[in-house]
Amino acid sequence: MIGVFDSGHGGLTILRAALDRMPGRRFTYLGDHAHAPYGGRPPEEIYELTRGHVDRLFRAGCRLVLLACNTAAAIALRRLQQTWLPEAWPERRVLGVLVPVVEEVTRVPWHVKTPPPGIEEPEVVAIFATRATVDSKTYPTEIGLRAPHLIVVQQPCPNLAAKIETDALDGVLEGQVRGYVARLRAKLDGGVPDSVILGCTHYALVERMFADALPRGVRILSQPALVAASLEDYLRRHPEFDVPAGPDDETRCYTTGDPAKATARAARFFGDRIEFRSLPPG
Repeated sequence: MIGVFDSGHGGLTILRAALDRMPGRRFTYLGDHAHAPYGGRPPEEIYELTRGHVDRLFRAGCRLVLLACNTAAAIALRRLQQTWLPEAWPERRVLGVLVPVVEEVTRVPWHVKTPPPGIEEPEVVAIFATRATVDSKTYPTEIGLRAPHLIVVQQPCPNLAAKIETDALDGVLEGQVRGYVARLRAKLDGGVPDSVILGCTHYALVERMFADALPRGVRILSQPALVAASLEDYLRRHPEFDVPAGPDDETRCYTTGDPAKATARAARFFGDRIEFRSLPPG
C-alpha cells in the first residue's frame, strides 16, 4: 500500500495521475484539511504536521509515502529522510514531488550533486509556489546544484492555493494568476521565462490560466504526470515497496477535517467522485 499525503485536496491531482498510470496499485490518501493550507505556516509547524501524518500512514500499513504537497516536501522531506526515518521507520521510505520536477528541468538525475561538464546556454526557469516553498529556497538550491546555467526566479502566490481549495470563482482565480505572472515578469524587466514550474499541486487546476497569462511558447511542467512516471520508475527499481492491490483492495481517502466537505470538493481535483472518511483514531 502506498500513502499519499497532502495538506488538502491538491495531492488528488497526483493521486489521479498515479492511478491512471498504475491502476494495479492500492493507495491511501490523507488530506490534512483541518490545517490547510500549509503555505503560510512556520517551517517547524509544517515539519511536525507532516511527520505526524506520515507516521499515521506508516502505522496504517503503508510502506512508502509520497509527500504530494510541495510545501511539505520543500520543508520536511530531507529532514524526515535523514533524521527521523532511520530511527523511527528504517524499513519504510518517504518521497516528494519536487524531485521529478528538478530532474526534468535540469535533465540531471537527483543523485547527481555536481553539474556535468560542458557549457550550457542560460535559460530562465520561473517558479510559482506558496510563500513557504519559496522561502525554503529548495527549488533554486537543488536546481543550482545540478544546472547552474539555469536562472531561477521565484514568485510566491499568497492565498492562491486557499482560493482553489475553497472553489473560488474562475474570475477571481484568473485575476490572481495574472497578477502573479505580472509580478514575475516585472522581476525579469518584462522578459519571458523559458520554463515554468507550478510548484504547488493545487495549481494544476489553474494551469490553463497560467498558460493564458504567459506568452505563447513558455513550457509549463506538468507535475502530476512527472511525479506519476517517477513513482512508477521508483517502484520498478525497488520492488520491495511495490505491492499490487488485491481483488478487494480499494483506494481510500481520509481527512483530518469534515469528510462531507472534503468529499464535496474532491471531484474538482480528482476528476471523478471519491469519498473521504474521517481519520481513524490512533
